[in-house]
Amino acid sequence: MTPIILVRGSSDIGSAVALALFRAGYFVFIHDSEKPAVTRRKMALCDAFFDGSAVLDGVSARLFDDISELAWRLQAHDLIPATAKDFDTVLSRLRPDVLIDARMRKHEYPEVQIALAPFTVGLGPNFTAGKTVHAAVETGWNDALGHVIWQGATRPLEGEPQTIGGHARERYVYAPAAGIFRTPFKIGDRVSEGEEIARVGSIPLRARISGILRGLTHDGVTVAYKTKVIEVDPRGDEANIIGIGERPGRIAEGALQAVRAWESGRNSA
Repeated sequence: MTPIILVRGSSDIGSAVALALFRAGYFVFIHDSEKPAVTRRKMALCDAFFDGSAVLDGVSARLFDDISELAWRLQAHDLIPATAKDFDTVLSRLRPDVLIDARMRKHEYPEVQIALAPFTVGLGPNFTAGKTVHAAVETGWNDALGHVIWQGATRPLEGEPQTIGGHARERYVYAPAAGIFRTPFKIGDRVSEGEEIARVGSIPLRARISGILRGLTHDGVTVAYKTKVIEVDPRGDEANIIGIGERPGRIAEGALQAVRAWESGRNSA
């Protein structure tokens, strides 16, 4: 039987993983919060949680509140279902064969998930293959990007982000406090250094460099302190703001490799 795969997280990475698995023929669905604080929304399927549907690289995702209907659409395999229903309820009702944690909570240690499904995969720092999950995938910009780990811990969170157009950390703006994120801007808008882009509560958030908005949290989302909420790409018209990026694509390849290795072992047992 075709495995059912649950991907936790609708960011650019979680979405790339879901697309790779969907195109490989697996029955895959996405779980996230009701209003996920994702920035690269044109490179992800997260807007399905706000608008009811979204499209990425020609593949559609649709939000389902009814788990029975979601299960039927999984079998139809004509789109990627998404849901924000209670996680434990989703697990107990759908009983996925594979669980992939793509939430990329870099500063938090994810809970032990190895017992939540027959095969579990953790993406990024703070996972230990063989202990907290069955396998893990490296997600940092280095030679190990997309590498599958079957035993031991992934690399710790690394320093500066990738440099683009001569800029690294200053491409990003982080929430200065917890609160509701408000912005009149859209992804793809041009902004200038020092320009007010958004507010968290009454605190203004300004672009640190000039360029095009590559990442922007959805208006009205409640964000936590230090959450990444704005990303400016200094390359202007050459900015990559739509579709699957190189890093998410390589991570997705690693996740697919891990699932195929598990499935091969299961079928030969």
